[in-house]
Amino acid sequence: MRATLIDSKELTPDIRHFVFEVPDVEKLDFMPGQFASLTQTINGKEITRAYSFASAPGEGNRFELCLNLVPDGLFSAQLFDMKPGDAVAMRPPLGTFTLRKPARDSIFVATGTGIAPFRSMLQAHLSDTSPSFTLLFGSRYEQGLVYKEEFDEMAGRYPHFHFWPILTRPEQGWKGRRGRVQGHVREAVGDRRDLDIYLCGLQEMVNETRAMLKEMGFDRKQILYEKYD
Repeated sequence: MRATLIDSKELTPDIRHFVFEVPDVEKLDFMPGQFASLTQTINGKEITRAYSFASAPGEGNRFELCLNLVPDGLFSAQLFDMKPGDAVAMRPPLGTFTLRKPARDSIFVATGTGIAPFRSMLQAHLSDTSPSFTLLFGSRYEQGLVYKEEFDEMAGRYPHFHFWPILTRPEQGWKGRRGRVQGHVREAVGDRRDLDIYLCGLQEMVNETRAMLKEMGFDRKQILYEKYD
């Protein structure tokens, strides 16, 4: 099938939000946390890249992605150059980085565009009766905290959702948490060991956090992760 670009907007100079539509299906079925595989022929070679859905499944055939412009990357440059009406080949949704069933109190840890699957999960699952979710979102600079206003609004609406934006290079006046995101996981976990922990971002963050959680006594089945490099 082919996905047609409906709209895109710049979130930062190198991160963009995309809205696509799959015209030949009545409803696009995917689970929050899964990914879309997009394919382009570039310089005579077919290239496929996987991008997590950044929106919850809806009633129709639209979906959203959040991705960064990779330096010297061929595929992301092609996507950033797309205009509304342009189309790209797409394979059916795949992926196992989804909420465990039944869902229980969980901590989400993201860096960069690793925020995408958590935005999808929260849009789909956060409600008055949902488990408690805590989102730790790390970035170098405040502008990299994409969708921050949405998460702030969620935290204001639902007392059992907690949003922790964390910066490694904050500007003067930043009153939030500082440092690497993995350095705040122990505080978020506290004394609880009955949580599920979801990690999405660069390999270094994922590996360090997994090792720390195992040292803290978490079973590997409680730690779900997806690496973006």
